[in-house]
Amino acid sequence: MAAVGLIAFCLLALMYMVYHFGYSKVGFADAGGVVMAAQYTIQQLPSPLAPLGAKTVWDVDSQSLYYVDINVASIHRYDYAENKTYSTKIDGVSPIAPIILVQGKPDQFVLGTGNKLVLVSWNGRSEKGTFVKTLYDLGESQKHVRFNEGKVDPKGRLYAGTMQLETLGDIFQQKEGKLYRFDGKAGGEFHMLKDGISISNGLTWTNNKFYYIDTAALDVKEFDVLENGDLQNETILFDFRVDGKGPGYFGDGMTHDEDGNLYVATWAGSKVMKINPRTKKVEQEIAIPAKFVTSVAFGGPQLDELLVTTAHTDNQAPPAGALFKVTGLGVKGQPMPKMVLSG
Repeated sequence: MAAVGLIAFCLLALMYMVYHFGYSKVGFADAGGVVMAAQYTIQQLPSPLAPLGAKTVWDVDSQSLYYVDINVASIHRYDYAENKTYSTKIDGVSPIAPIILVQGKPDQFVLGTGNKLVLVSWNGRSEKGTFVKTLYDLGESQKHVRFNEGKVDPKGRLYAGTMQLETLGDIFQQKEGKLYRFDGKAGGEFHMLKDGISISNGLTWTNNKFYYIDTAALDVKEFDVLENGDLQNETILFDFRVDGKGPGYFGDGMTHDEDGNLYVATWAGSKVMKINPRTKKVEQEIAIPAKFVTSVAFGGPQLDELLVTTAHTDNQAPPAGALFKVTGLGVKGQPMPKMVLSG
């Protein structure tokens, strides 16, 4: 009985350390040959437990991670030096997705809210931010959609995608979303790049290619990018299906490392997948102690730490909804471009 008690105590102690101090995972290959890790450590960071935390963007200038809680309509900033997360809300701006950094304006951000893009101001610490102006309104014909994802390409242009409002039916079945390019002038022209989208998600540029996830499509798409930012030669880089069937999880947010490998958050998958776009194979699976993994970004002083947001929807228990840091991956990311905004 004493031995049983000791084992139970050790298990409880291990669980406590995992959730409060992080844990290490030593690498191995599963039956399918997927390398799980050489060695990495996951640490839960001080942050609110977000019902739908997502849309990570790392700011190299302030050494901060910005992300949002979409339906709560709050903006979060994790301050790396302080190891503390600050949060704010902005009156009249709800929901929020994504959040975009603005070149040369550290206290201004472009937000998607409903079918609009707006400019807001926040000092990164106060509990209230300020609405500045509307940059673009998709109009009455697009009242049934909202912005969900957006990122900035290496030339400072914003790519942003939409999805049908959750209140209007099954978001996995409809295809009302579109992907746009916005060249950064207030009131300027939007360029529609792709339609027939269910849920606009992960965007990233590497190896002179653009990679994109429509969550319901169960794949990662690859495009060539023309000089003006238009897309062509769409192909499927990676299909999540196994033997033609869905794996039970979906691709969500995405980033890349300096070698061009893709890192895909998995909604309902409890992991981040590292995909090599040259071999089109999964090179690593990074286990995250939350079912709904939503977004990823490389950060830290050396850009060698993977910051991961999660959601505690579906009545998931803590630490679901927390912000996590993964170290020891042995790779580095690249600085995330900021939007060049004029007018």
